[in-house]
Amino acid sequence: MKKPSIDYFQLAIFLSFLFIVSCKSLSKTTTSVSNIPGYQLAWSDEFNGNAVDTTSWNFEVGGQGWGNHEQEYYQADNATVSDGNLVITGKKEDVGSNHYTSSRMTTQGKHEFMYGRVEARIKIPVAQGFWPAFWMLGSNVETVGWPACGETDIMEHINADSLMYGTLHWDNNGHVQKGDTIASTPSAYHVYAVEWDAASIRWYIDKTKFHEVNIANGVNSTTEFHQPFFILLNFALGGDWPGQTIDDSKLPAKMYVDYVRVYKKK
Repeated sequence: MKKPSIDYFQLAIFLSFLFIVSCKSLSKTTTSVSNIPGYQLAWSDEFNGNAVDTTSWNFEVGGQGWGNHEQEYYQADNATVSDGNLVITGKKEDVGSNHYTSSRMTTQGKHEFMYGRVEARIKIPVAQGFWPAFWMLGSNVETVGWPACGETDIMEHINADSLMYGTLHWDNNGHVQKGDTIASTPSAYHVYAVEWDAASIRWYIDKTKFHEVNIANGVNSTTEFHQPFFILLNFALGGDWPGQTIDDSKLPAKMYVDYVRVYKKK
């Protein structure tokens, strides 16, 4: 026998590796598609590959402020897939006249939905000037513009506080918005969701409902929310809402998305 202690050591390393792999598999299993009473899965991206699936996602590119005077330049390079997560990275990096970079992704023209449950499991970075979001826009945005297309902000967070925001935007002889907040632990993973039907839109973090808007029969000019919408994920740096001071010491910073899922009523 040759050096049995080394063989045992190598065996221990191998078993440890198997344990880590098993734990990772178990972790993904525990976040696998759940049985939600009354719903069935219509579409999902579990981010189990090696790169963003461009048959499902578009990258919006540019640094024009995006209507909010944001400071980042959005580009595809800042969105990667690793260890079962989509990772959107905000960086201190010059592109043209922009001094920051990040990514903004949409399912426009590829996966669009009317009604159902839309959810994502997300962990976000927290610092002054950070503005990560998981949201939806009406699919007719390019023809009717905003806010006439309607906007559903499933999750938004700004700066370094503990408040998560859920907000509806629409047009009623001018821009109207109705939102609410809930205190949370933003830097931990949470499931952010809306359940949307012909009567109302309801916001959840994990299993807690914290906001609801009545849209029955287009009340208060909410007809925008009775049409297909597409999904967006982005991590903005700076802007009118968080302010233009950005904590560069916290960059690069990463927004992790374990999955995005859309369920339809059975």
